[in-house]
Amino acid sequence: MKETVTEEFYIGYEPRLPARLKRRMRWVVGALSSLVFISALVAAAGFQRLPKVYFEFGREREFTGTIIENPYPSLITPAPEAGERNGSLMNYLLSGRGKHAAEVSGFIGRSVKLRGTLVHRSEGAMIEISPDSIELTGSASAGIDQPESLGRFTLKGEIVDSKCYLGVMNPGRAKVHRDCAVRCISGGIPPLFAARDSAGNEIALLLTSSVGEAVNQAILDMVGEPVEITGNVFQQTGWLVLRADPQTYKRLN
Repeated sequence: MKETVTEEFYIGYEPRLPARLKRRMRWVVGALSSLVFISALVAAAGFQRLPKVYFEFGREREFTGTIIENPYPSLITPAPEAGERNGSLMNYLLSGRGKHAAEVSGFIGRSVKLRGTLVHRSEGAMIEISPDSIELTGSASAGIDQPESLGRFTLKGEIVDSKCYLGVMNPGRAKVHRDCAVRCISGGIPPLFAARDSAGNEIALLLTSSVGEAVNQAILDMVGEPVEITGNVFQQTGWLVLRADPQTYKRLN
């Protein structure tokens, strides 16, 4: 006589699973748990930790200091609002609203009071100036540090716009951000060169020509791409400045 095989199946209102089905479910759950754990490890290994950046959107501060024009519009303050950084002076890059340069004509070299929104990260800071907020003050102008030569270097990195890199966007770099960076730099936002020092630490250098002038329009076709630049590096009031002729920049891809 042929042996009858009884198939086990689960009935929802029964309090217990059949033994064979219970063993199978344990195996499936264990396998899925292992798969989820391995996937999490792979994702964590490939995850790029985003830097700490700050854009104080909706919050205005008041700043006082001296406006300088070269190489890019900046506010030099004798008492840093964001903490002591590289000496007793703080150099805030300046921008207008959105992707526009700061309108500071008539205030160059003058002591002023202004309002704006702070954008900052460890490498430096920027003020997005509130419209029509700049006022002359009677206080003495802050002293300006003379550039200190640090030598000639060859660095590999990426050209970024300072506003997004410092905090308006995160990470604010790479090809996915290229179109935005091009519009910012073409609108007058100071360009930065995001590179790494000999110890592997990320650094940001203001990009200028070999004689220290703005280079916005000359570098637009190389923004957001791997680039090698050889030039003279200077330290000036809290910023590293890389002086090099844009014609000597080398694409790396």
